[in-house]
Amino acid sequence: MTKKIELLAPAGGRESLEAAIYFGADAVYASGKTYGLRAFADNFSNDEIADAAKFVHSHGSKIYITLNAIFHECDFVGLEEYVAALADANVDAFIISDPGVIAVAKRAAPDVPIHLSTQANTTNLYSARFWHEQGVERVILSRELTLDEIATMRKQVPETLELEGFVHGAMCISYSGRCLLSNYFTGRGGNQGACAQPCRWEYHLHEKGYGGEYFPVYADERGTYVFNSKDLMMLPHVGDIIDAGITSLKIEGRMKSAYYVGCIVNAYRHAIDDYQSGKPFDETLLAEIGKAGSRAFTTGFYYGNPREDGQDTVRDVPQRTFDFVGVVRGEKDENGRLLIEQRGKFSVGETLDVLSPNVSGLFEVTDIISEKGESRQSAPHAQEIVLISCPFDLRKGDMVRKKREL
Repeated sequence: MTKKIELLAPAGGRESLEAAIYFGADAVYASGKTYGLRAFADNFSNDEIADAAKFVHSHGSKIYITLNAIFHECDFVGLEEYVAALADANVDAFIISDPGVIAVAKRAAPDVPIHLSTQANTTNLYSARFWHEQGVERVILSRELTLDEIATMRKQVPETLELEGFVHGAMCISYSGRCLLSNYFTGRGGNQGACAQPCRWEYHLHEKGYGGEYFPVYADERGTYVFNSKDLMMLPHVGDIIDAGITSLKIEGRMKSAYYVGCIVNAYRHAIDDYQSGKPFDETLLAEIGKAGSRAFTTGFYYGNPREDGQDTVRDVPQRTFDFVGVVRGEKDENGRLLIEQRGKFSVGETLDVLSPNVSGLFEVTDIISEKGESRQSAPHAQEIVLISCPFDLRKGDMVRKKREL
């Protein structure tokens, strides 16, 4: 029997959550307004989490809530009540790194599974066994592990312990995300969810004793991005990930847009399904990743230490090749026109590309009709609702985009 492989997607807000589920995620991970590691995402109030859980469950999927900040004593005030409220909201698991928080969760919500955050730095089977003995049902592995190490771990830990691994998204210059640079430079604690990402900044070298003289790491006027990691991308290698024993494939990106989430989830959904059905990897899926926009890519530590190949020292950011211009908000009307919520300007005569889990193709915009029935030559106003003719039977949640002029 084919083992169940979970595609786990980020949900920084409600729109991203809905996009993740629509495009094929089996589960999403999200945060409340506190205790998570993405303080600048939209995040969810308690009532919003309860509503999100109902939505996710109605589609046969799951929702996990992050409680993975590094806690100080003051952070425990009100935590037990918050955890109990999450349990009442019917969330499917907590993502935790701090042993003290695990103790609170087991006491306040004993029936909610605990997933050990990657922040706990699990890099060996002995630690994995230990955490399972403490009641952890899933370990989210450190990004620094190779596939061989993961395969060895899988063979020697209990079958009841699930293994989760990142397959796509931002990497961190610091070991499994434990970084002090942001707090040192800006007072914004990365381990409390407020990282300013100083690893993405441009740096020069300065030698003590030479006054204000600064030297670029490379001999040009720009300096270099010495801490800047490439993004992880394992799309062509999902088979290797699955064969190593990881059963939850995780996409990073709770600060990303719904369009980005839709693109990436859609590509990985197809890649996983193709692999499990015995089909070869579809190379066209790589183009989907480029349409979302990203940094340069690496396979991280999965095939060994990437060393310099894992770093983007010149910040060679590939240009996004497509712009998100609209999301379908309703089925076709009696005139065959789709209800579109505009997200970027598009005009009559332009060619749009469909992003959908069910349909692919291009079509020309032949008309744009406003909600008042007025004919338009373009849709320039943010989030206005318009009607356009489309040859495809698109559904609510599908998206349209147009190619950039590079």
